[in-house]
Amino acid sequence: MGEEELRPLAHKLPTPSRDLNNQRVYFTRLFSGGGKTPSAPRGLSSQQASGDAAPAAAARLVPAATRPRHVGRRGRARGGGGGKRGRGGAPVPIATPCVAGLLAGSSAGRAALLPVARAAPAAGSFLGAMSRLALQRDLQEAAALERRRQRELQRQSRIFNARVRTIGVDKDALDTQVKDRKIQEAAEKARNEELANEMKQHDKMMCMLEERQKNDIRNINKAITEFQKNFQKPETRREFDLSDPQALKKDRPARLSDNDPRCTVSGLQKFMGEDLNYDQRMKFQKEQLREWSLQQQRDWKNALADQKFADDLYDKNRIELDQKTMEQQRKEEENRRAVCAATKDFNRTQAAELAERKNLEKYQKMKDDMDEISSLLQGDLLSENPEQAVSSFGRHRVITDRWKGMNQDQLMAIRYSQQQQVLEKLRLKEEERRRDAEWDRQSIQAARAQLVLERHQQRQNRERRQALDNVNAELSQEQKSKNIYLKEEAYSNSPTSQYYAQFNTTSR
Repeated sequence: MGEEELRPLAHKLPTPSRDLNNQRVYFTRLFSGGGKTPSAPRGLSSQQASGDAAPAAAARLVPAATRPRHVGRRGRARGGGGGKRGRGGAPVPIATPCVAGLLAGSSAGRAALLPVARAAPAAGSFLGAMSRLALQRDLQEAAALERRRQRELQRQSRIFNARVRTIGVDKDALDTQVKDRKIQEAAEKARNEELANEMKQHDKMMCMLEERQKNDIRNINKAITEFQKNFQKPETRREFDLSDPQALKKDRPARLSDNDPRCTVSGLQKFMGEDLNYDQRMKFQKEQLREWSLQQQRDWKNALADQKFADDLYDKNRIELDQKTMEQQRKEEENRRAVCAATKDFNRTQAAELAERKNLEKYQKMKDDMDEISSLLQGDLLSENPEQAVSSFGRHRVITDRWKGMNQDQLMAIRYSQQQQVLEKLRLKEEERRRDAEWDRQSIQAARAQLVLERHQQRQNRERRQALDNVNAELSQEQKSKNIYLKEEAYSNSPTSQYYAQFNTTSR
């Protein structure tokens, strides 16, 4: 069976790539030992599973010498033992080259499969399906490789483009946005121009309509004026008497007499104060003034009489009150004299008692003073008894308010103690003077030693600085020689374009 005869059988196997692993496991178990036919993998029908049992027998007919040790995933043989064990511990026979090639998806496996397919016609459907699966895997790998290559080229174009790397944005997208923006602005400009043309047309129409309206209003006003002139004359109106120019000539006077009923308040024809009844009014006023004068005289007389009666009554009441007041004052004076006499007698009695009490107090005070003077004269205070100053806590302590001073022995002891203190103080001053002199001597010696040490250090620093200057001069001379060597010999050649061409060849 040739390759052309195997192709029509390829449609019998499922094509999705997710069943490829299950099919590989199925074929591996099919060509393994044990005498049991494995169950069909997911994606294969029962007929395909039963029809594929023949290649297992064909595989067992292949000599053991032609079988490789183990075939890898890519069709390459790997070293190792003669076989591997399954889960149960039984040895698993090694697959044939054709089956291993099919499992790996290589062209060598497919080439090895053709002779076996010609020798075993019953295995045609199985070989066609395996060739179809291997072809699909090769296409998938080629597509994945091409995708990776395209991604690498895109990455190099992004990384090696200085503008994109510096700006950090997609320039093509920006150009597209600018182009879209220009198209949008052009469309908006065209729309605005169209709207402007429409507005101009509308303005013209509005001007024409306004002109027509003005003409219509002018004609209507002219017609109204002509109608009023012909058919609405002023003398035919109902209110013509209000605006008649001859109304004053036709009207009668506004006031015919004082009793004219037309002379109302609102007519402004008759006013208060015109005084048409002057004589009668003057006579009435004089009579009224006389009556008022007589009435005032009567009222004045009555008022004087009332005032006089009130004054008499007030005087009478005042006299009575004065008499009552004098009587009350007389009684109060008598009572005051009696009270003063009683008070005087009481005060006299009190003065006598007070004088007697004072005499008694004076006598008692004189007696007490004499007793106190005699007690003080005979007491320890004035007699200056030294025993009275001794404290109850011991004879070495005294009572300060009773102590009268020290005796001669105590004074001599204090003076002796003071002399000893003076001598001790002189001795301490002499020791302090000697100690200060010793400290001054040691300070001078230390200052001299410090001066000698500083001079020695300055001398060493000067020598060290001279040595360092010599070393720096030698290093400077060596550096100048090295720079001359590098400039004239080491760095004499300049890099060429071939040197720079070896950089930036990949984006990784």
